[in-house]
Amino acid sequence: MSVPTFFRLRATIATILWLMVIIAIGAQAQEVEEEVEEVEEEVEEVEEVEMVVTFVNEMPDTPIELFWENEDTKERKSEGIIQPRGGYIDVQTFVGHEFSYDLNGIRNYYTPPEPNALGHQFAILAGETPSIHVRCHLQRELDTTESEGGLVGSSALEITVQPYWAPRGASRFLELVRAKYYDGVALHRVVPQFLTQFGIAKDVEQRVEWDERPIVDDFETTDFQPGYVSFAGSGHDSRTTEIFIVMPGTDQEQLDYFGTNSWETPFAVVDMAVEGSVLSKIHDGYGDMPPWGNGPDSDRIYDEDGYTTYLPENFPKLDYIDRCYVVQEEGMDDTEAEL
Repeated sequence: MSVPTFFRLRATIATILWLMVIIAIGAQAQEVEEEVEEVEEEVEEVEEVEMVVTFVNEMPDTPIELFWENEDTKERKSEGIIQPRGGYIDVQTFVGHEFSYDLNGIRNYYTPPEPNALGHQFAILAGETPSIHVRCHLQRELDTTESEGGLVGSSALEITVQPYWAPRGASRFLELVRAKYYDGVALHRVVPQFLTQFGIAKDVEQRVEWDERPIVDDFETTDFQPGYVSFAGSGHDSRTTEIFIVMPGTDQEQLDYFGTNSWETPFAVVDMAVEGSVLSKIHDGYGDMPPWGNGPDSDRIYDEDGYTTYLPENFPKLDYIDRCYVVQEEGMDDTEAEL
């Protein structure tokens, strides 16, 4: 082989190798580009997850106009006006979309978290309102004395609802209070250093109607303390009307156990939940409900004669709620809520 031929062959091989390098680099670049496109598509898919959000207005007398914040155009689109005292609208939207509303001159922004398994989320619109005050007056059905551990005359449970702790639970409780559901109910399960439970309506039609309207669980968690209020339940998405209050003196082990069930999420707190308060004066002489004690059986209370025969004949010293109401709404009529 001549020298010129050798150099030409070497140049050709070098060119081929260089082309192979370029092709390899191009292939790698193509792979990277395809991977980037896949990631972008995945991000777009996440952003396009559909959901329904229920927005509830729990203010006493202020309608709220809800807006969708268009991130692309920086414009606001009105989703509608929500009436106070439990008014609501359902909005079809996507994960990551932001909403806003004006309350008391302050614009509030809200981005719903990812939906639950049903494709749904729930939001209370209360702005910077820290709490909603509910008062439940208590009145014994029969006269008693302090030495019997019952109430003398009437007292009241001062309940501070925290709208953002467990929004579904808070909204359901306020809905029941406004419907006068708790008026006349028995405090049927009272166990010192454990809990007081109530929420089976005196009116037969009411307790049947609401027992068929369970709400889904709130997954927000707040550690339990004495005085905290939560719905009772019997399984996932089983909350209806019965609630319990953690009693003064409950030990830490029990406090830690509260909330291990998905339906146990605090939504309110009873003021002054200490020894000597109204909570500790509720009649507790009947003990826990079956099978843990000989107190009132909640299944029997649900029967048609629960309040007419079963409770008065077997548990005459029970304490009852006279009436519950939202303090900020006391004295208002329904027309004021629609102004």
